[in-house]
Amino acid sequence: MTTRPAHPAAGSIRTTPEGLLWEPSERWVRGRVGDITVVDSRRPVLVWEPRLPVPQYAFPRADVRTDLLRPATSPPTGAHAGSRVFYDLEADGEVRENAAWTFPADDLAGHIAFAWFPRTDTGLDHWYEEDEEIFIHPRDPHKRVDALPSSRHVQVEIAGQIVADSHAPVLLFETSLPTRYYLPREDVRLDLFEPTDHHTGCPYKGTAAYWSWRGEADVPPNVVWTYPEPLPAVAPIRGRVAFFNEVADITVDGERLERPETPFSRMLRRGSGS
Repeated sequence: MTTRPAHPAAGSIRTTPEGLLWEPSERWVRGRVGDITVVDSRRPVLVWEPRLPVPQYAFPRADVRTDLLRPATSPPTGAHAGSRVFYDLEADGEVRENAAWTFPADDLAGHIAFAWFPRTDTGLDHWYEEDEEIFIHPRDPHKRVDALPSSRHVQVEIAGQIVADSHAPVLLFETSLPTRYYLPREDVRLDLFEPTDHHTGCPYKGTAAYWSWRGEADVPPNVVWTYPEPLPAVAPIRGRVAFFNEVADITVDGERLERPETPFSRMLRRGSGS
């Protein structure tokens, strides 16, 4: 029997007795509130907490403006808070409660983590890896996002009606998520949908705009999206249209795909009222 070799990065990930995963990063990371640089580090660590799907950064105290931190006046409680110590951040004329904390792990002693916007109202305003601004949460170095042009035949149905038919998709492969099919606008019946004011951000792709189904069927809102100005790494999806596989019926080269169950499924069910 042959043994598959370990992933070359596997040895860099450490585990703490508290169940945290962490590894050093060589990226230069900065965080700002207004014009004030609160964090400036060339030696951050990435931390993965149990039940959280994305990593966080933690920084050596020497790389943090600790003079802007105060012991939290109303620290959160509960399992997620654990025994960590929270700090309020006072900068640019305002106080942001519980904006920073330490992890209850000896391996991470001397490191401070920060909340990221817009997940909370306490996070820093801007984050940068090297000279590129990043959004929502740190990018996971063990996750890939590849946008590949294809000549597969893709058909999309919603509520039994064909809403897209294309032989020129771009397939987006993202670790731990189903393949998304980004189709040319001319191959999509956008007249069956109406634009909404809903927008989401992704640290790998950029900012998305959405459409909702115009019909009477019980279809969740914001089932269709596009990235008008995607990040350079996924430039082939620019302006193309994609559908939630969790809701739409997608047929690829004559084979109907099963609707996947993903972290988005519950959100979509809530949106439809079901």
